[in-house]
Amino acid sequence: MTAYRVMTVCTGNICRSPMAEIVLRDRFEAAGLGDAVEIDSTGVSDEEHGNPVDRRARAVLAEHGYPVGDGHRARQVTRDDVGSRDLVLAMTARHAQALRNLAGRGQADPAIRMYRSFDPATEGASEQQLDIADPWYGGPEDFEECLAEIEAAADGVVDFVRAELGVSSGT
Repeated sequence: MTAYRVMTVCTGNICRSPMAEIVLRDRFEAAGLGDAVEIDSTGVSDEEHGNPVDRRARAVLAEHGYPVGDGHRARQVTRDDVGSRDLVLAMTARHAQALRNLAGRGQADPAIRMYRSFDPATEGASEQQLDIADPWYGGPEDFEECLAEIEAAADGVVDFVRAELGVSSGT
């Protein structure tokens, strides 16, 4: 069976998208879907290419009990990345538009979604209202807020993928 492929995308691939990747991997494992779903992350920019997850992002993840390995290296998203994923989750409306442009699909692409659109508390919000702010310029509280927004949408992403795979929540 081919795995369902999910990619999270932010600017430099050192804060938001790897945080979301780690949270989602944990949630998919807990849901019994770890073997059915592959998760990775990228950035729309190459400015952080090769860098590990930001130390502050690692710290907040570890404080909340998430496993944070040393293997992540930031990389820039490619057209092939977008085309080979079943679901591409953008952290901001600007990222979503850059992904659509990269894919050559203009405004309509059901595979490219705003990450926070899966948070039940954001129902009815416009794409611009779903941005997850970049914590890089802030302090520990900004990383805490970023993680809280990521966690709030994570179960919705799992439920969506579960439905896409045709797997009931009881299995």
